[in-house]
Amino acid sequence: MADDYRTESDSLGEMDVPADAYWGAQTQRAVENFPISGSSFSRRFVRALGIVKKAAAQANRDLGLVDDEIAQAIIDAANEVIAGDHDDQFPVDIFQTGSGTSSNMNANEVIANRASVLLGADRGSKAVHPNDDVNMSQSSNDTIPTTLRGAARMGIEHDLLPALEALQGALEEKAEAFDDVLKSGRTHLMDATPVRLGQEFGGYAAQIEHAIQRIELASNRLSEVTLGGTATGTGLNCPEDFPETALQHLTDATGLSFYKTGNHFAQQAGKELYVDAHGALNTLATALLKIANDLRLLSSGPTSGIGEITLPVIQPGSSIMPGKVNPVQSEQVMMVATQVTGNHQTLTVANTHGNFELNVMMPVMAHAMLQSIDLLANSVDAFRGKCVEGIEADRERCRELLELNPSVATALNTAIGYDKASEVAKTAAKNRESVRTVVKRMGLLDEDELDEYLDIRRMTQPGVPGDAS
Repeated sequence: MADDYRTESDSLGEMDVPADAYWGAQTQRAVENFPISGSSFSRRFVRALGIVKKAAAQANRDLGLVDDEIAQAIIDAANEVIAGDHDDQFPVDIFQTGSGTSSNMNANEVIANRASVLLGADRGSKAVHPNDDVNMSQSSNDTIPTTLRGAARMGIEHDLLPALEALQGALEEKAEAFDDVLKSGRTHLMDATPVRLGQEFGGYAAQIEHAIQRIELASNRLSEVTLGGTATGTGLNCPEDFPETALQHLTDATGLSFYKTGNHFAQQAGKELYVDAHGALNTLATALLKIANDLRLLSSGPTSGIGEITLPVIQPGSSIMPGKVNPVQSEQVMMVATQVTGNHQTLTVANTHGNFELNVMMPVMAHAMLQSIDLLANSVDAFRGKCVEGIEADRERCRELLELNPSVATALNTAIGYDKASEVAKTAAKNRESVRTVVKRMGLLDEDELDEYLDIRRMTQPGVPGDAS
């Protein structure tokens, strides 16, 4: 049994650590202290933390602060963390110390022990020291927020924005393909004046375009990072040239720009930029929910719903009703959107706990932010590929429902007046007749006038029916 463990120490004393673990005493204490959720940080966060530690080691080497051999060993170990070789070595629960110190020390210990092994020393030997070497020129209080911003930017730029751009393109293709499909508009879930199905899909595409613009702006603002502030924002134990040097390495590694904040006190204690950035994700979530729910309703049926479009059939819909098919992709989008809005509330409340020089909610903020990015990117990609691209218009059904839409009478306002048009509409709705049929029976307009005023295509464009100009 004793062979299964080794003894490591920290400032509180000795701890038994699994013999094959790369983590050390502080990580082990955190594992034992925080058996909360069973969830540790995502691959995205661990990768970003490895990139930050690598950039710090490169900067410390460039500035002559650490031995070249030790620096290279740290860089090599960090590269393995970045590649995902040691994901099982990051067991610390998300719900931990509010600064994220446990996760920072987890990375310091794993990289230090792995670097020691690469140099031919034993785990726990501290041939490479987790604090003195790996954490040199840093504090958890500037490293963790820098990691979050790096992870968020990489997730947004490399995954979420490409997924959204592809979805926008798919919606624009449907808008063009359905431009000739005339159908009933709906307001308050009730029949309204006609629209083109292509116009509806064009609206969806524009919603995604606007979301992209907001998210791009938010991502750019996350370029401002706290590295160099160390514990309280003063930069104690951080050489003057370290932040810029490290951030250049961070920029080179990610392909994304990062720069040192102009005020560490504002950014280490206040997390408004996180809330602001997630606000763009939250707004996207509400847009996606509207689009997904519209498609769910437009495809409802097959006999008792609207049925103006058909969605791709990708799986059986019921364990008891044979042949039933459900709008499952729309439903996953709606659930993801709901989770993201909940994450936004978490970030909002968490930001209120910036006390003096530190916000003590950083781990849960990181978890919420990165979960939202990953959920949205994956959800949007699946929604596009398994739903939107395969949508078809039921042109006959659109025409059938439009024929009986009493709101078509709105186009007659300038010809016969609102009151008479209202009478026509009510009669058409009561008798389930077309507006044209009712007007002809009432003798209000002749055939040529009806053709002029009841030109459905013209109703979907700006202008006044019957106005020759």
